Amino acid sequence: MRFAEPYHFALLLGVLVIGVFLFWAIARKKRILARFGDLPLIMRTAPYISFARQRTKAILLLLGLALVVVALARLQFGTHLEMLKREGIDIIVALDVSNSMLAQDMKPNRLEKAKQELRSIIDRLKGDRIGLIAFAGEAFVQCPLTLDYGTARLLLQVMDQQSVSVQGTSISAAVQVAQKSFESKEKKHKVLVILTDGEDFGGNIEQTAEDARNDGIKVYTVGIGNPAGEPIPVLDRQGNQVGFKKDENGEVIMTRLDEATLRKVSLATGGKFYNASAGELELDKIFDDISGMEKKELEGTLVTKFDDRYQWPLLLALLFIVVEFFVPERKKPAGDTANA
Repeated sequence: MRFAEPYHFALLLGVLVIGVFLFWAIARKKRILARFGDLPLIMRTAPYISFARQRTKAILLLLGLALVVVALARLQFGTHLEMLKREGIDIIVALDVSNSMLAQDMKPNRLEKAKQELRSIIDRLKGDRIGLIAFAGEAFVQCPLTLDYGTARLLLQVMDQQSVSVQGTSISAAVQVAQKSFESKEKKHKVLVILTDGEDFGGNIEQTAEDARNDGIKVYTVGIGNPAGEPIPVLDRQGNQVGFKKDENGEVIMTRLDEATLRKVSLATGGKFYNASAGELELDKIFDDISGMEKKELEGTLVTKFDDRYQWPLLLALLFIVVEFFVPERKKPAGDTANA
């Protein structure tokens, strides 16, 4: 036995207050009558007065109100199995983990900002499947499409610049791996969100975007970084910065957000490009857009449901209240009974 909404038991305090008031009122009536003389004598001369009946009515009313509270708390016992069905779309998020994402034009750095955006995406999901891809010079599936958001969050924590052995940035590789991760038979219900600084160094991005569009994938890109450019930190094994990445001539390499490439990929697939912001307004816009997409029925989950039994205390409550209504406060005088 359990109660689905036990917080309603706080209303029993109100029932207690009503009970105290009712019995105080009955006691007060007794004290008032006692002022006119000996109370037992008065009761014999006024036999129609019945404090016992008044107490009975009070008890019936209080029992009825208490049982109403029990009904509100939703008494439950007994269980049954039920298939919980979900509707949603498939969303894959590709996270750029290349060395350029260590640039600090977004605090603490681009990679951490992108991971925070990804966490926020997972937090906003309501029935959609989520998949994760890590990419740099190549891409791989970090988390296949799943409804288990907890697992997705755990796998996100270990994604960093060491997750991919081949450095560089290949958006094409991320899109192609995403294509294989979606169900190939479907031509809709597919969204790919790419979190990256956009510096693409591999593949024919125009052809890749066209293939994604033909496969029914809508790509949204979120630019992480500053178009003005930022040096790439070099870290030692302990994660401490020991300098900046340089080219063959000893010049510090600057990494810049490539908005043009990201905008091109998104527009080619019917998606949109956004710059990352501190308030994550871009995620609001993305979810507003995809909320209008047609949803599909996803895999069901077998859950245990408790059976509601609130009807029983509610029925008893009504019975007590009805009986209380028909119980008179006063006894009929003996003469009335005789005449009857």
